[in-house]
Amino acid sequence: MVQLPTWLPAPEQVAIPVVVLLSLALVRRLDGPNGRWGQRLRSRFLLGVPWGTLVSVVGVLAVYLFVQQGWSHWRDPVTLPFSSWSYLYPVGWLLGPFSHTGPGHLVGNLTTTLAVAPLAEYFFGHFPTKRGENPFFSRTSNPWIRAFVIFPAGVALVGVATGLFSWGPIIGFSGVVFAFVGFALVRYPLMTVVAVSAQGAIRTVYLAMRDPVISGSASRSFGNPWWFGIAVQGHALGLLLGVLLGVVVLYRRRERVGALRLWTGAFVLGMSMTLWALWWYRGESTYVLYRGLGVVFVVALAGLTTVAATADRRPIFGDVSRQQVGLLALLLPLAIMVGVAVPVNLTTVDDGSVPGDGPGIEVEGYNVTYAENVPNQKVSAIDVSLFGETTDVTTSGVIVVEEDREIWTQAVSKGRLAFRGRARVRVGGVGWSEVVDVQRRGWSVLNGPTAYQVWLRGPDDDEWTHTFASDRAIAGPTLANRSVAVVPSEGEFDLHVTRNNSTVADAPIPAAGENVTLDGIRFEREGRKLFAAYDGTRVQVAARESYD
Repeated sequence: MVQLPTWLPAPEQVAIPVVVLLSLALVRRLDGPNGRWGQRLRSRFLLGVPWGTLVSVVGVLAVYLFVQQGWSHWRDPVTLPFSSWSYLYPVGWLLGPFSHTGPGHLVGNLTTTLAVAPLAEYFFGHFPTKRGENPFFSRTSNPWIRAFVIFPAGVALVGVATGLFSWGPIIGFSGVVFAFVGFALVRYPLMTVVAVSAQGAIRTVYLAMRDPVISGSASRSFGNPWWFGIAVQGHALGLLLGVLLGVVVLYRRRERVGALRLWTGAFVLGMSMTLWALWWYRGESTYVLYRGLGVVFVVALAGLTTVAATADRRPIFGDVSRQQVGLLALLLPLAIMVGVAVPVNLTTVDDGSVPGDGPGIEVEGYNVTYAENVPNQKVSAIDVSLFGETTDVTTSGVIVVEEDREIWTQAVSKGRLAFRGRARVRVGGVGWSEVVDVQRRGWSVLNGPTAYQVWLRGPDDDEWTHTFASDRAIAGPTLANRSVAVVPSEGEFDLHVTRNNSTVADAPIPAAGENVTLDGIRFEREGRKLFAAYDGTRVQVAARESYD
């Protein structure tokens, strides 16, 4: 078998674009011999190309590659300083809507943008809609300015609005993506459904081009529920902004769409794009999905959009027209969202808010530590209790605090660290980044909990810093009325033998292949397992924690 040089593309990577182009050429030959497709595109787009979409995609990609350092850390970009933490941290709300947590997040948003934004831009148009109007008569009607300035500027403004008025920290272009969907929806509802569906095809083609052949095997994995982390409030805000802008354009152009088509498109899109996934915290690692309430929300949003977009200029009473009522119906939920967002995003990180009792690692103003059962400052900033839920949420894991940037976040959860054993936390800012390593080690006792400890290591450190130790772990079985406990002790693990709740003997856990006798009980270490032998009885009492 001939091995191709690594710098040459695989045959499948060449075949995919060739087959796509040939297939499109065949369809064009069958369906458009007189060039109707090109004529329609050139009637709305400068040279038939959605330049504003391409400029927007390049801009978002540039933020990932050069601001977040995705060029040198493709799978591990800098994310912490590029979330919208607070109004007092402008870098966050300016760049958060255009930054991403990783390549999957980036590709998902950009492929959806490539699928939907051209339809929104087609509705916006590069040329005037009135016949006989000279497109170069003014700056706002000049097709070059509309394509390369006005549309991208509108995208940027909508992005900043999602950073300013979403509830709590957000990161990602998805708010703008939903604005594209809302803007296109009010004019081309069913085409918007098709465009959103095409996102999956575009993403699959991209992944196939990048990795034509992959292999996999069954393995354990750690993960939160799929709905955890979905910024539904940011998505809804973006959708409402897009619908509002689209309705304004419809009103100015005196265009209308069928109510049934629009409601159907809005409902299908809301359901398929998981706008119904309303969720909240319940405890440290439990999250509640309000699926029923979410469906009601999507149906109400579809009805609201339909009423606003199909309203005409006929008066309802006095000088108040249906269109004015329709605009008010859209502005009301937006006003409510802004009213909630402003106090939430004005919150700050308190002085001395670094949690935990153990030492942490400080890197250029960032404090990285490990703590358990501490209040989540960003979620609990405003104390609210409603419908049996509360914003008084605690968290456990690797915590990162940066007071100047108003950052307070759980960078790695306790559960994920317990599953992996190791983690990396990248901190940084514009033009720089550093990595803090995290390590957990522990012993699990038979029919009992796990005793564990956590260490941190900064970018310039040769040694690990011990930062956290759990409570002792007592094994379930007893030997001659004596209990066995594994106790974390200054970076090591000790064995304690107790009788009547009093420790009668203790010693460090022996190394592999060695043994120790405590109060007549012989403890033998075999690899990762620890056995206890007494009076002819031998049982396993503990095992070193293993990770995936």
